[in-house]
Amino acid sequence: MANSGSGDSVVDRVVRVIAAFPEGSNVLQWTELATRAGLPLTTAHRLVRQLAGHGLLELGAGGSVRLGLRLWELVNRNSPTLELRQAALPFMEDIQQVLNQNVNLAVLDGSEVLFVERLSRRGSVANRAQVAGRMPVHVSSAGLVLMAHQPRQVQAGYVEGFADPTGRLTVDELRRLLSEAAHQGYAQLVGVVDPDTRGIAVPVTDRKKRTVAAIGVVVPLDEARLQALVPALQTAARGIGRRLGETQSAAEFRSTEFL
Repeated sequence: MANSGSGDSVVDRVVRVIAAFPEGSNVLQWTELATRAGLPLTTAHRLVRQLAGHGLLELGAGGSVRLGLRLWELVNRNSPTLELRQAALPFMEDIQQVLNQNVNLAVLDGSEVLFVERLSRRGSVANRAQVAGRMPVHVSSAGLVLMAHQPRQVQAGYVEGFADPTGRLTVDELRRLLSEAAHQGYAQLVGVVDPDTRGIAVPVTDRKKRTVAAIGVVVPLDEARLQALVPALQTAARGIGRRLGETQSAAEFRSTEFL
């Protein structure tokens, strides 16, 4: 793969162009896109036009560039979270139907939690979690419960490199939160992201007993059904795990039936 004068490859530059679009916005002007991608304007022009030729970007009036439908199609059709989302949605909908509040589905990605699905309703409390949005592990109940159920070496590596830029959480306090989440089987954070809400999350395990996701809710501080929330989430998590097990078993059968 050909490199530029700075040493980065074409793939590096393409990724930087696509990643330049900020969360919540799929349109940028040419100059802003080049600046955010750290590329000369002429290079950005060339790459954008090539990507637009494949439908991954779209060129608009007035020098605007937007993410293309082809990119959305490819990502969603082949998403590694597609099976998880399909397994989880019926259970998330059941919880939301009763609770009338936010329900989230998340996976762990390094030291961050990535939200892959979210259900909300008009009138529900504020929820900073967005689909395809990220949060640091320590500010999310989903992040804490996911990290608390990772192998010991993964947890140790995370704790060893932990630093809270706000200075509000120490390493000892992080260890305590992870220990509580592992012991209780759920994590709860009160007023951390938003002072008027609390987040509660439980782990989802697959048929091999690996923690692969977390399902959680964001509710008001004065939510009256707190004692029923954790059992309801744990029941949903078991249901999701069973559905994942069914699809995994079918995939294993298909891979061996002609051997």
